Amino acid sequence: MADDCALDTEKYSLLEDFNVDVEVEKQEFETFSLCFWVYLLDSTTYPSTIIRQVHSDMSFSAPFLVLDENKRMILLPLTLLHKEAPDPVNTASWTEVPNVSTTAEFPLQKWVHVGCEVSRNYMRLYICGEIAGEKILTSVMTNVTRNSDNARRRVSLFSVGGDGYSVQGFIHRAEVLPSTVHVNHHYTKDPPLSLSVEKPSTCEIDEDGVWSIVGEKESCGMIFSLDVVLSNAIGQPVRKDVQVVASLLYANSGTPVEKTSDLEAPLLVSYDGVEFSAEDKPCNLLNGCASLKLKISQHYSKCDKRLFCIKFEIPNKGSYPFLEAVTNQMRCISRTGGDYVTPKRLNHPLVEGGGVPSSNGASESSLSMKRIKLGEEKIPESEFDDGNGMSMEWRPQNHDDEEEEEEEDQSSTDSENTEVRGSAGSRKYTISDSMIFRYCLGNLTERSLLLKEITNNSGDVQVAEFADQVSLYSGCSHHGNQIKMARKLIAEGTNAWILISRNYQHVHWDNVAIEIEEHFMRIAKCSSRSLTHQDFELLRRISGCYDYITQENFEKMWCWLFPVATAISSRGLINGMWRSCSPKWIEGFVTKEEAEHSLQSQEPGTFILRFPTSRSWPHPDAGSLVVTYVGRDFVIRHRLLAVDHICDSSERYTDAKPLQDMLLAEPELSRLGRIVRSI
Repeated sequence: MADDCALDTEKYSLLEDFNVDVEVEKQEFETFSLCFWVYLLDSTTYPSTIIRQVHSDMSFSAPFLVLDENKRMILLPLTLLHKEAPDPVNTASWTEVPNVSTTAEFPLQKWVHVGCEVSRNYMRLYICGEIAGEKILTSVMTNVTRNSDNARRRVSLFSVGGDGYSVQGFIHRAEVLPSTVHVNHHYTKDPPLSLSVEKPSTCEIDEDGVWSIVGEKESCGMIFSLDVVLSNAIGQPVRKDVQVVASLLYANSGTPVEKTSDLEAPLLVSYDGVEFSAEDKPCNLLNGCASLKLKISQHYSKCDKRLFCIKFEIPNKGSYPFLEAVTNQMRCISRTGGDYVTPKRLNHPLVEGGGVPSSNGASESSLSMKRIKLGEEKIPESEFDDGNGMSMEWRPQNHDDEEEEEEEDQSSTDSENTEVRGSAGSRKYTISDSMIFRYCLGNLTERSLLLKEITNNSGDVQVAEFADQVSLYSGCSHHGNQIKMARKLIAEGTNAWILISRNYQHVHWDNVAIEIEEHFMRIAKCSSRSLTHQDFELLRRISGCYDYITQENFEKMWCWLFPVATAISSRGLINGMWRSCSPKWIEGFVTKEEAEHSLQSQEPGTFILRFPTSRSWPHPDAGSLVVTYVGRDFVIRHRLLAVDHICDSSERYTDAKPLQDMLLAEPELSRLGRIVRSI
């Protein structure tokens, strides 16, 4: 994580202002690397020249870095060094000369690191620290010319916004590195920042990608929570002293929804139960994250069923699109109104979007497909969710007589009652319909607190019934899995921290790692495979700690690790793949960015299995497996594997094919990839 400081926007400049000079001394020159981060706007057209080259002997500039008609980035030879350089006058030669190009489309609206390494005899193109390609070239310099002319020669590399200003965007940290500095050093040092928003777990996604925000009552506004994350371009959350402001927009025009007459503001934000106008109440980012409880006012949520979107931005920082985040289109639906429609479900045995078949052939759950183009997120997936730093200690709920009477009055029509375990055997605890709705509409923190209350005051049968009701109302059976594991997760997490901390508030990470591994191997029921150094580093990042870990850090990590270990132990197909060392079907704990980088320049059908690091308990997808693969069009995609219906019983598992065979039977999956980590 970056250090705490204010956001510095002076590091970002317009692409059209880019201009650097490279001095080439004929006798001593070996190589140079031009490195920069670039953010291209969606107004970019193709083909276009991003960077041009010129020197004193040229009357016209020539292209150096271009985007072709297929949206691929191409690096061309340098006119001052290479015989194969393009003719500045003959534009047709630009596509005929030897070059280095990417295989996939260059993404827009996303920070991408570009490295151009140029030598006398070769050139290399790097994308996000990985080599996209290289080409052997012929030097124009001979021994005679080197000895006869030892003067310095200078080539200018510049951008004018493309051909006719067709390329527009921003650039960050453009530098010319000497031969002693590797491109990866520039890639990992001070990457640019971007703002993103997490899809709310309480919403449904229609086939057209619209988020359906479901409210409990038509008489109330639509209340939901969104997580906003400020992270750098390599997926790490950053600690910056900044605020974000939310505003409601009309989806069709992108114009703000204005307050009319004396009605309340269109978008409200809640703090400690008090509602404020979202535009008047900025929210502070804590460790790069903020969870906002929002409400679309009643008048606007019923406004001709129009589609909205919510825009988050950092105020007083200028117009930088990467410091803004806009949600998908949203529609407001009331459960008690006539416009609520159960989302359509698809029947697919493996990939996300395929429901789990029930005994009567119906589908029990449906999840949305996440798609990404070379890292370009269509549905943002923050790599480190906020809101999981909750206390896992059980504290009995103290109710006075008035509260008990009020509880009984409010739940008189509820049909689900449970008895409290322990000495207060005659006292009853009610799981009301409103609690089911609160869970379905709440964020991760609200759900975890509700589950602690329920599991502390209810028996296993009542918890299972609550899980079934939530699965029914939410349309997702995965919610039930998280609810049913709550009691064990809380109890084992509390005991583990007591054992690890020994009443100390801060414990050195090296001492914690050994205990974490023992607990993981025991819960996962796999003693043949231990955790690697890379696994521990990812766990440390998820926890948000440095050399010392606190209880809050431990609980963040535990809420991610426990569902993963449980999935490995309870699902025979996954357990077998985790145990497998040759081939290594699951290469430990892998981030989305590591998977994407490893699959760049790979053939279609290459895939990697990983546990999503952004899904922590009680998120319905916590502990699930994701397959990241290269599509036929060289687009990198992510899909959630739906294997519950295969692995939920030993009888079905006995009759099932190995999961690896089922994966390879998928038409878009053909071979297992390997994780390549930067040194």
